[in-house]
Amino acid sequence: MSEERVALITGSSSGIGAAVARRMADAGLRVVVNSASSVRAGEELAAALPDAVYVQGDISDPADARRIVETAVEAFGRLDILVNNAGRTRFIPLGDLPAAGPAVWRDIFDVNVFGTWQVITEAVPHLKATGAGSIVNISSVSGSRAMGSSIPYAVSKAAVDHMTRLLAATLGPDVRVNAVAPGLVDTAWYDGAQEVWEGSRDWITANTPQRRVGTPEDVAEAVHAVAHAAYTTGEVLLVDGGRHLV
Repeated sequence: MSEERVALITGSSSGIGAAVARRMADAGLRVVVNSASSVRAGEELAAALPDAVYVQGDISDPADARRIVETAVEAFGRLDILVNNAGRTRFIPLGDLPAAGPAVWRDIFDVNVFGTWQVITEAVPHLKATGAGSIVNISSVSGSRAMGSSIPYAVSKAAVDHMTRLLAATLGPDVRVNAVAPGLVDTAWYDGAQEVWEGSRDWITANTPQRRVGTPEDVAEAVHAVAHAAYTTGEVLLVDGGRHLV
């Protein structure tokens, strides 16, 4: 029954992750909220949900990745859905190659790729135990198009997309693996980058069939749907208001 199912959402103290946590809770799932640093916000969100716990941890740290999953299982006795939302970016113009040095690549990949992999590795045995586990990776439209906040970020999301497909082929039938790839979404990631945000908002609004940018709730609805789509695996679902069509 849905009220017995458990969803762990990494990076879920705000933005898309918080919206996913709320959507899962609205559907009757028990929820594990996580953040690396925004402890108070994470605790407040968990307290506001009907049946949720909060665990602090940085997924780029292997010990933390293990502890996050262990805490989820200890709290609720099982794990059915893993949503890998925790991510990191840098706003670097695509043409500014010197600014995207090796330290930037390592910083972004440590979370977006290696951290995601570490949480998946820890979670898979528990997801397999349910017989119908589901992983949803939060990617980006920049993983498949030549765009994004920076080249290292876009490449990290391309890696997440291919990781999704490889894992789907490997873990079936016990665990399904899909990704949701948002376009421009109105979140706190753009705090301090208002020039980037306002220019992007205007352009997307004018050049997207839906004539608006996305919201965290738009992405959360897609995550919830693909997490429960029992015959869908290995897909990367674009949630960009149709921008990819233009």
